[in-house]
Amino acid sequence: MRQLVLIPVLALALSGCALFEKQAGGPRSIPGPAEPAPVTEVAPAVATTTMGARAVRAEALDKTTAAEKAAALAAPAKGGERELGKVVVALGPPAEQGIWLSSALVKERAQGRIVTAAGKSLAVELRPGTGGALLSLAAFQALGLSLTALPEVTVYGP
Repeated sequence: MRQLVLIPVLALALSGCALFEKQAGGPRSIPGPAEPAPVTEVAPAVATTTMGARAVRAEALDKTTAAEKAAALAAPAKGGERELGKVVVALGPPAEQGIWLSSALVKERAQGRIVTAAGKSLAVELRPGTGGALLSLAAFQALGLSLTALPEVTVYGP
């Protein structure tokens, strides 16, 4: 029984010795890994562009005519429409043509309208979506928005 009590006391006393050794001897340096050897080879220079050789201008992807964009901008607010909410929109797939908005605020396809914070209004096709709201390339261009912007728009629909 005495031996069982003696073991924890000895362990505690020996661990205390390490504290005195650190204070008396100062900080000890711990050997770390060896310094890595300097690089002697250099990778060859590579010519790159932002999107590579397959880069295409946004205008080439958008098949919506200027007349269609002008008509969407000039479309008046319809009677009976209501505000569905505000969403932050990102650029949708550029290959999908037309002037549309895909949002979780919309339950079925319908004609509606969006208004930017600057007050610009645009008639759009409202499409149901999940996750973040997406706005077509043609709509971004009609509203004069930067393709990298994440503007907030107010959505109006039936």
